[in-house]
Amino acid sequence: MFRTMIAENKQKDTGDTTHFGFRTVEKDSKQGLVRNVFDSVAQKYDVMNDVMSAGLHRLWKNDMIRVLRPEPGMKLLDMAGGTGDIAFRFLDAANERKSKDADPAQVTVCDINASMLDVGRDRAIDRGILNNIEWVCGNGECLSFPDNSFDAYTIAFGIRNVTNIDKALAEARRVLKPGGRFLCLEFSKVDLPIFDKIYDSYSFHLLPHIGEMITGDKESYQYLVESIRQFPSQDKFKAFIEEAGFGRVTYRNMSGGVVALHSGWNI
Repeated sequence: MFRTMIAENKQKDTGDTTHFGFRTVEKDSKQGLVRNVFDSVAQKYDVMNDVMSAGLHRLWKNDMIRVLRPEPGMKLLDMAGGTGDIAFRFLDAANERKSKDADPAQVTVCDINASMLDVGRDRAIDRGILNNIEWVCGNGECLSFPDNSFDAYTIAFGIRNVTNIDKALAEARRVLKPGGRFLCLEFSKVDLPIFDKIYDSYSFHLLPHIGEMITGDKESYQYLVESIRQFPSQDKFKAFIEEAGFGRVTYRNMSGGVVALHSGWNI
């Protein structure tokens, strides 16, 4: 039943329209709609991540950092990382490898949503992280950074909210130095029989209600569930990354394909 419902509600992007969950909207309006969603859930976003994933999002993000292998002196752009989850992990991992005379690693957190950045700044202050981190409100489709600015670009659970994924990928490659690494962690297509039906039932029946109980906002979590189903399959997104000009593009499924970690290099 859920697979049929998803198929019936999926909308293809056209020239002037795109999808917002299972709705078709004007492309010019999606950015504002997404901003409203994250304005609504920002204060409880990390709590909901724990509840929605049973804490697994922490392991997924840890694995992303393990693959990235942060080093002293590395400059990272973490896109759509407003609450700082990836940035803090990056700095911690780089500091573990820092020698006395090595330059510190630096991270720029860029997010289109100011409310999410406010949460991230507060979390950084609470952790005593005051240096080597910058918070920038910006759109991933038209970044303000110069060409060849960063050694790595990460985006965790944010690319599916972008209106024009091709533009965001092109910008990611533009701001990366030659040899720079692109890593994207995103919900994907479950590849285990039976589990996919259980996952659909959990997502559509329970998650929006859990979101309502914790944040008072059912609609935003309904959108987040629908946006996951609208996102391209692992192989299709891999093709998008390759079309943007990245080389050595791979992906690895986690938790049966609930999420996938995509990797590419600016070669």
